[in-house]
Amino acid sequence: MISISLCMIVKNEEKLLKRCLDSYRPVCDEIVIVDTGSTDRTKEIAAGYTDLIYDYPWNNDFAAARNFAFSKANCDYIFSADADEVLDEENRRQFLNLKQVLVPEIDIVQMIYVNSKSHNTVYNFEEEYRPKLFKRLRTFEWISPIHETVRLEPVVFDSDIKILHLPEQSHTKRDFGVFTDAVRRGVRLENYVVIMFCKELFISGTDEDFLSVREIFENVLAKEDRPEDCRKNIACVLARIYRLTNAYNEFFKICLKDMAQNPCAEICMELGHYFYGLKDYEEAVLWYLNAASETPSIIDIHSSGDAPLACLSKCYSTLAAQAKQNKNAELSAAFLAQAEDYQAQAEHWQAAI
Repeated sequence: MISISLCMIVKNEEKLLKRCLDSYRPVCDEIVIVDTGSTDRTKEIAAGYTDLIYDYPWNNDFAAARNFAFSKANCDYIFSADADEVLDEENRRQFLNLKQVLVPEIDIVQMIYVNSKSHNTVYNFEEEYRPKLFKRLRTFEWISPIHETVRLEPVVFDSDIKILHLPEQSHTKRDFGVFTDAVRRGVRLENYVVIMFCKELFISGTDEDFLSVREIFENVLAKEDRPEDCRKNIACVLARIYRLTNAYNEFFKICLKDMAQNPCAEICMELGHYFYGLKDYEEAVLWYLNAASETPSIIDIHSSGDAPLACLSKCYSTLAAQAKQNKNAELSAAFLAQAEDYQAQAEHWQAAI
């Protein structure tokens, strides 16, 4: 049977830490807590579970803190957890079974991360696989009977274990701060990190959040050599920024290029918002329809789902009110029926995800 070190980095988690550690303690042989500057009872609570508590000066680098935590582990495998996670009884049983049967060839075990709809900042799906359990000391082996080479890709096992992500608050502002600080320090972020930041902006950012990163996106990210999917995410963020700041030349350059190449729902939504702001509701309807049924979302699945449907409902409600004001009761009733239909579709979409 394998042994497992639970490694966590924490700061001011007195509300959640006990719940988390109570759920994980039965499956772990060692608990390592790295505190990055708590001013509450976090370390006192942690002391009830382990003596392996370390202080780590926070430097706006989650990877560095996790590497430090991993360096303190002693067991066969390391389980990485956050304080807002919970392992319920059924999944604890599955985890204990996994400990009994996991073969040493496995380098990484992925588990199903169940995202809470409340305080979701970046994830498009309620459930998704995430790497959670890592072999502490990885050995290298030669493979292939001829033209042999060393296996470089890790052996990954997808388990059925579900980790419940149950945050009590959003960490959006914290994450935005870490991202912008890294860019301003000259750190070239990995492409997936840039894409994740774009997702966080679209899913949980405010207009002010978009405007606050204009300089970074224009002067740093847009000028760097990035793959197509990353550049497309950056373009969507800049389109939103340019629409909000009435920079319409730049706005339409991005939108027209997107339409000419490989249109996405996010840009269609921006065009819909632009025409809605002009009170050109019929033109706005065209672009919201394109977002809802003609183009895929690349950042936020809501951009091709309930978001355009709700906007269509608003457009038709306004058109119905205008028709009523113009004494056209028949047209008003038709528009109102469409508004109600799109609102029902939006609610059905939300209930389905």
